[in-house]
Amino acid sequence: MKLTKDTVAALKLGGKTDAIHFDDDLPGFGIRLRLAAGGKVARSWIVQWKRSGATNRIRIGSAGVLDVRAAREQAKKLLGRVALGEDPSADRSDRREKDRLTLRSQVAEFLAVKKSELAPSSLGEATRYLCDVRYFGPLHSKPLDSIALRDVAARIVVIQRECGDGAAARARGALTAFFSWCMRMGLATANPCVGSVCPEVTARERVLSFEEIGRVWAACADDDHGRIVRLLILLGARRQEIGGIAHSELDPDAPQPSWTLPKARSKNGKAHTLPLLPMALAIIRSVPRRVSRDQLFGTIAAEGFTSWGKGKRALDQRCGVKGWVVHDIRRSVATLMADISVPPHIVEQILNHRSGHKAGIRGVYNRSSYQREVRSALAMWEDHIRTLVEGGERKIIPLSQIAS
Repeated sequence: MKLTKDTVAALKLGGKTDAIHFDDDLPGFGIRLRLAAGGKVARSWIVQWKRSGATNRIRIGSAGVLDVRAAREQAKKLLGRVALGEDPSADRSDRREKDRLTLRSQVAEFLAVKKSELAPSSLGEATRYLCDVRYFGPLHSKPLDSIALRDVAARIVVIQRECGDGAAARARGALTAFFSWCMRMGLATANPCVGSVCPEVTARERVLSFEEIGRVWAACADDDHGRIVRLLILLGARRQEIGGIAHSELDPDAPQPSWTLPKARSKNGKAHTLPLLPMALAIIRSVPRRVSRDQLFGTIAAEGFTSWGKGKRALDQRCGVKGWVVHDIRRSVATLMADISVPPHIVEQILNHRSGHKAGIRGVYNRSSYQREVRSALAMWEDHIRTLVEGGERKIIPLSQIAS
């Protein structure tokens, strides 16, 4: 029987629940009838062949979607590949495997691997940009090999429009890192981020003056946000480092009290110890200790303080300083320390930077933590801040004199 529109329409199951009828003109091409729910008969085109004694079968598509002519053409192509020694069923199996490798499923694997490699703040940022539907949500269900340059570029443009250049650039960076990992793991053969639109982000240059630092300090409320900002001014640390500070990281009762930022929370993966001088120590001791909570700040989140936006808006209203973000404090501390004669390599040590005097081979051989110099510099800086906020006479004492 030749399969035509009329012959196919006349086919019946005849009491069976499953039957296949093959075409006489094109051996291997057939139509399958199966009893479906509600007594309906489902009809689908198939191709069947034998290889090494085993029967292989591929479903071409529904007879309700493909007419017999289109199905026959597709069958000819598949049977032609079989005649050339290829295995079309292997392609289908490979395609099913690739379809399981979606962006969403592999991002979960990527983040699980990176959990032990990235600082919590970096891991949190990668998780936000890769998992939050606001960024690459439309791509989450797509197989990795189907995500093209145009898909990535289109999403970056949307992110740029809705969230700004900075967020778009960081989101692109997170996706680039993810696909680089996929290539190393053999999950992808190309990185679709390469060549995509890359928003230009101008590096922030805002440095608060001494007068502005004084206004910010004076406007800090007696709450978590206020204490954190004052500690940022005194120590020059990153906001997540102070916001997540824990009692277990502190040694306030030692002859020389100190705070050690563990490598798990450090951006460069290096533990970092800073002395706690009287003003910083007084702020830390003023924080009520909560039962069953190691973090000084925040009440619920494991990473510590999280209400940055709310606290900053209230602080802006009180202090009147315009055009600054919390991270600008760190840049301001570094700049103003240099202005009062703290040597650049000591400023870098305070900031826990591994560049400049410890970049490359110099960092391999120079392992000094400059403890005495760091303590002297922070003492001079704290004295300067005290004078500034208490309105006394400002005295700039050379670092060499303090350290001697």
